[in-house]
Amino acid sequence: MPGIDKLPIEETLEDSPQTRSLLGVFEEDAAAISSYTHQLFQAMQRIYDAQNELSAATHLTSKLLKEYEKQRFPLGGDDEVMSSTLQQFAKVIDELSSCHAVLSTQLADAMMFPITQFKERDLKEILTLKEVFQIASDDHDMAINRYSRLSKRRDNEKVRCEVMEDVYTSRKKQHQTMMHYFTALNTLQYKKKIALLEPLLGYMQAQISFFKLGSENLTQQWEDFLSTIGTSVQNVRREMDGEVDVMQQTIQDLEQASDILYMPDPDPSKIPINRNLTRKAGYLNTRNKTGLVSSSWDRQYFFTQGGNLMSQARGDVAGGLVMDIDNCSVMAVDCEDRRFCFQITSFDGKKVAILQAESRKDCEEWIATINNISKRIYLSENPEETAARVNQSALEASSVGSESPALSSLSLDSLVAPDTPIQFDIISPVSEEYAGQAKSAGQGSRRTNPFGESGETQSEESEDSILHQLYIVRFLGCMEVRATESADVIYETMRQILAARAIHNIFRMTESHLLVTCECLKLIDPQTQVTRLRFPLSSIVLVATHQENKRLFGFVLQTAGGRADGQPVSVCYIFESNNDGEKICDSVGLAKQIAFHSEMDRRASEKQKELDKAKEKQQEELSKQKQIEKDLEEQSRLIAASSRPSPAAADGQVLVLSNSQSEDSDAGEEGRKKGESDA
Repeated sequence: MPGIDKLPIEETLEDSPQTRSLLGVFEEDAAAISSYTHQLFQAMQRIYDAQNELSAATHLTSKLLKEYEKQRFPLGGDDEVMSSTLQQFAKVIDELSSCHAVLSTQLADAMMFPITQFKERDLKEILTLKEVFQIASDDHDMAINRYSRLSKRRDNEKVRCEVMEDVYTSRKKQHQTMMHYFTALNTLQYKKKIALLEPLLGYMQAQISFFKLGSENLTQQWEDFLSTIGTSVQNVRREMDGEVDVMQQTIQDLEQASDILYMPDPDPSKIPINRNLTRKAGYLNTRNKTGLVSSSWDRQYFFTQGGNLMSQARGDVAGGLVMDIDNCSVMAVDCEDRRFCFQITSFDGKKVAILQAESRKDCEEWIATINNISKRIYLSENPEETAARVNQSALEASSVGSESPALSSLSLDSLVAPDTPIQFDIISPVSEEYAGQAKSAGQGSRRTNPFGESGETQSEESEDSILHQLYIVRFLGCMEVRATESADVIYETMRQILAARAIHNIFRMTESHLLVTCECLKLIDPQTQVTRLRFPLSSIVLVATHQENKRLFGFVLQTAGGRADGQPVSVCYIFESNNDGEKICDSVGLAKQIAFHSEMDRRASEKQKELDKAKEKQQEELSKQKQIEKDLEEQSRLIAASSRPSPAAADGQVLVLSNSQSEDSDAGEEGRKKGESDA
């Protein structure tokens, strides 16, 4: 007999939309079998009931057998052997249509009993299992919805245990019911052939026995044909029995192996997390916004296909594209009322999807898989081996500081001090420095909140700045460095921070807005528009992007007097951007150039003012000197004029002196008179 399609019992626990679609095909086939069997049963019932109408009933049976090849069975339409066999039976029944004397007892035992048993027992069993499976599936969906709505608070442990027990019971019931249902549908494909062939074989044997093998219409050739068909039926029965045994053993093995998988959040120590996956599929809850502040969660089947994330609702024939996850970013996030959530951001930052996994293990495997796909590892020949090597290299890079060729003669120890702590949150010495300055300047100068964020809305320097460029960035980490002369220190810091995140499973990143001005760089909270950190542009001594991943960039900030011995402290900050990191580095370089030219212009203007002041002062001193010389000359002339007598002119004219000269002469005359009186 040709091969028969089967429902995969191994995929019943996953319960994917593809499995449900295949199940629908089998159910449609079962309905077609039931309809056709009902017609055949009615035809044979007419043979049994109506002795007088035996010829007409036999003709109808022959007609139905001839129409078998016209039936559109979803799984049995290409069974040429079955069609040809039934065509042969139709010919025989046509030849025997005139023979109406058939023993009713033989017909009842050999013809009616098998098809009645198939119709009343096997087909009804399929309907019953279908109803039980539908009830178990609905109970499982309700239990999953209750489990998904569990609060993150642990104050109601009893309710959480009850919900998890309900999920375990409903999932186990659904799995077991589905396996038995699949087994019954697979068995139906064999029983269908037996139910069609056995009554016909019984009918023919009854006819042969009735005519005592002496009928002219039954030759030795037909006997050989019937013998072959009987052997074929026995072979199908043995094949069915063997397949039933295999499926029963498979059910037992799967029940034992799947018992730990019934729990929604299994123990990670019993089921290790696989971080080398490049393909993954499973049910996730996706958040959809229904209003400005309201949202709803929908449960869908998600799977990866190359560099795309696809989703498929139950009952859909094919999946739809959610987003392109090449060069995307993924991280775990905290939702208000959900656990095990993670966020996927597209490479351009325009599309964001928030999904909820069923367990912590599932959540971390999804994050690791999307990270591997984002690196385009799936394009290699052996994706899982490549992913394993990449993850192993990240682990080894954190423990063994191998020297890269780009560093040439500069060792890693001279760039970053060994055992230097790494900060993954936005807490930096810069904020402490400015907090100290604000404290020394006075409590009323600026308000600071207890979260380390400045309360200023817009500073005067930002208003006067001619450069304002805003970028979306995510903070990866920062650490203290030694050297600031080469960009290799930024490359080494990126390597150590990324390796540390991979080792410690830190996927969460703080998203901020980076504002580049001519005076400083600012990290601004995108929700509250509050400045988180401020980096003076004069303190940034180095900025560079990653050599391969241009979305990663970093800069070195140098603060004077940060150590106890008065030496400056250099800290390297690493960020991931949605745009090209070189654009941000160019913006910082442009800001430094503008700041440099502004500083040069300011110094030139101050120097010119100083020169003007010195010139004015020199002019004032020269004018004072000239006035003093003029006063001395005038005084000398008056003294000389007062020391000479003033004789009268020969012609009787009198010399007239100026007021000052007359005063001096009067004073001289009075002195002379006083001297004479004293004498």
